[in-house]
This record gives sequence, structure tokens and C-alpha cells, in this order.
Amino acid sequence: MKLLLVEDELKVVSILKMGFEEEGYELDVAFDGKIGQHLALRNTYDVILLNVGLPCLNGYELCEQIRRRDATVPILMLAALGTTDNKVDAFQLGADEYVVQPFAFRELLARVQALARRASPA
Repeated sequence: MKLLLVEDELKVVSILKMGFEEEGYELDVAFDGKIGQHLALRNTYDVILLNVGLPCLNGYELCEQIRRRDATVPILMLAALGTTDNKVDAFQLGADEYVVQPFAFRELLARVQALARRASPA
């Protein structure tokens, strides 16, 4: 399974990259929204994970742009802010899931697996 992680915090990237690769996932990483946009619009991914607070292009804007081009790819938002308004905004822009940091990798993995399972043709 191929994932795109758009995250600007090196520590988070290192932990998630190690975890997903240990589970057998292929992971592309972008450290800002512009690079994430380039990768998301030119490649095919099973799930895209976006941090909300990205430099150059924030996660909400990137989610909306990806959704305009691809109505089916699952998008999971990662965010430090977990208010109802934050979550509703993300869902209205096209996110399929919203995970508030800090989180346990096992839970994130289970959510990614569930998104991929629902997106796969039966």
C-alpha cells in the first residue's frame, strides 16, 4: 500500500516513516504543502495523511485542492487542534478522517487500514 505523508515536523515524520515501513507500507514524504500538492496530484496513493499546520500551503487548502482533482482518495488529517470547528472544517473540505495529536501509532495505523479497506473495490 502506498501512502503520502505531508508533515513538517521531522520527529513526527521519522516516527511515522519507521512505523509504516515496518508494517510494509511504501511512504512518500513532503515537508510542506506545495511539495505535498505536487506529489498528490501527480501520483496515485491509497491514503493521504495531511498535517493541518503546514508551511507554504496549509492542510485545509491542500485537502480541498486534492479533493477537487480526486474524489475518491482517502484523506486523513493530522492536527494539534481538535475543536469541533476544526474537525467540521476539515470534513467539509473533503477529509475522511481527523486525528488529533498526540496519538498512538497503533490507532493511526488502524485508521489508515480502515480508510484503505473502505476505499478498495469489493
